[in-house]
Amino acid sequence: MPILILGKSGSGKSTSMRNFPETGLGIISVIGKPLPFRRATKPIVSTDYQYIKGILKNCKTPSVAIDDAGYLLTDMFMSRHASTGKGNDVFALYNDIGDSFYKLVQFIMNETPEERIVYLMMHEDKSDFGDIKPQTIGKLLNEKVNIEGMFTIVLRCIGNTEKHVFMTQSEGFDVAKSPMGMFETLEIPNDLLTVDTTIRAYYGLTEGKEDKKGKEKAE
Repeated sequence: MPILILGKSGSGKSTSMRNFPETGLGIISVIGKPLPFRRATKPIVSTDYQYIKGILKNCKTPSVAIDDAGYLLTDMFMSRHASTGKGNDVFALYNDIGDSFYKLVQFIMNETPEERIVYLMMHEDKSDFGDIKPQTIGKLLNEKVNIEGMFTIVLRCIGNTEKHVFMTQSEGFDVAKSPMGMFETLEIPNDLLTVDTTIRAYYGLTEGKEDKKGKEKAE
């Protein structure tokens, strides 16, 4: 199950993972950025879609986070745009970038274990109309794929010097959304483990053996 986590830089997206036992959450870091908390197991660093898909399908942790997932789009653009021509070649590049990300989300939906939750963490941006949306690499890509529309659950990180929270539902031009009755309030604590537990209870998803062992050790 794919879940989209949006927020500005420093809003608490990565920090929200801090309470997971290491056997409960696998972390893929697209750009290799250090985590903002201590963790014995280092994240896997990769921008290779096929390699990432293999991890998502075969890893032992019941949940996985793809930190800075938006840079999958950026990496493909930066690695290919210099050798791309003009006109149709440009549109073909944006089609490839959009298709690759779309197919990743579809892969998570259809080809990973039913009980696996995958969190894709992306920076937020604003449309010309002021709507909050995932940050991509421009209008050409936005015309190809509506990223937030591919997710049933979109949580938005909001943070300041006093607190960091997740928004669970839209308010004004907010992009946040979640199923009816999943979360009791519009704002919830910035704790991805609590979110994970809530989603699993709502859908009746089982926890993997590795996750249970990790929780027992943490207790």
